Amino acid sequence: MEQKLKSEFTKQLILDESFKLFYQNGFKTTSVDKIMNATNLTKGAFYYHYKSKRDLGLEIISTKLQQRVYDGMITPLYEEGNALDLLETTFSSRLKSFSLFDKRHGCPMNNFINEIADQEEVYQIALKRIIEEWKAALIHLLERGKKDNVINNSISSSAVAIYLISAFEGVRGLRKLYNDDQILDEYIEGLTLYIRRLKA
Repeated sequence: MEQKLKSEFTKQLILDESFKLFYQNGFKTTSVDKIMNATNLTKGAFYYHYKSKRDLGLEIISTKLQQRVYDGMITPLYEEGNALDLLETTFSSRLKSFSLFDKRHGCPMNNFINEIADQEEVYQIALKRIIEEWKAALIHLLERGKKDNVINNSISSSAVAIYLISAFEGVRGLRKLYNDDQILDEYIEGLTLYIRRLKA
């Protein structure tokens, strides 16, 4: 039992430290050696849990990245309340919650998409799965809003969902170019204007 706990702790340490390094320095430039230096573990410990950095990257996507998107952008969309208010609150609150580190380094999922999604189909599938679940949550909320007569029935829920995701991920990337939050404030102002146009 003690050995099992130690093994689980080691694996979690590798996941935590590699996520930090991938986020800060990029996936491609972060070697297994750099991860092991950060964890003070041996390469043997790494290869006990993972066949390659590729396998580690896939687990980072399916755990760390997915959990961030679920907690911040998917779960809130299933809460009760006015659909338009939930939309605005979810997107604006998430932007306001980011640390300075997060703002300077952008969205870790978007960084992965830009860096490696075109390298191998397996990365593409794993990342697309997160986007599709986010899109499905938005569509669900928008359709509920139509039934509640707070959202215009003529709008395409799928189109709005993709637009909202793309705009959010875009401004996360743009924020890396600036030293202050003005661009985020302007995005939130534009988001409010856009959401008002969805009103029934």
